[in-house]
Amino acid sequence: MGERSTGTATRIVEAARACLLADGFAALSTRRVADAAGVPLSQIHYHFGGKQGVVLALLEHENRRLVGRQRRMYGTEEPLWKRYEQACDFLDDDLASGYVRVLQEMIAAGWSDRAVAREVLGLLQAWFEVLQEVAGEAERKLGGLGPFTAGDVAALIGVAFLGGESMILLGDPDWGDRVRAALRRFGAAIRAVEEAS
Repeated sequence: MGERSTGTATRIVEAARACLLADGFAALSTRRVADAAGVPLSQIHYHFGGKQGVVLALLEHENRRLVGRQRRMYGTEEPLWKRYEQACDFLDDDLASGYVRVLQEMIAAGWSDRAVAREVLGLLQAWFEVLQEVAGEAERKLGGLGPFTAGDVAALIGVAFLGGESMILLGDPDWGDRVRAALRRFGAAIRAVEEAS
């Protein structure tokens, strides 16, 4: 019984992902998700409480997987600039997978719903913790980060990626290219500092 229940929840989350990517959060319908999952509408309410719950479950699942990927990547012995370049490569993977769209949709939903905002901020905290650990590593290796703390650097990089994702999702290729180039130039700055030390 438990396996069947977990399988149903998984089908619902996967269907919600497909519907969200096709229609966006505002147009997402639990009835459409239920139809796509091949389950009665009542199963969405049973497992997730409604639209918001299923989308947050989707975001939490994807977030856990991707934060784990970041931890593994940043946990290697590669120079920091190479690991940062890999993070820039992951941005395109995460855009293609739909994760960035889901995240940005839920950030927007959180602007008018404090419960959603708390959930999203909790998920984003995991990303900022990874960045702060990496910035702390750089701080120790370099003997400091100038006027910045490791937390400052983590915040600046994290919000640069979040803002860049928003701009890319607006769909203008020129802006997308500008964002990607700017993020990569920061990697070049990291390389210059690492190689100078």
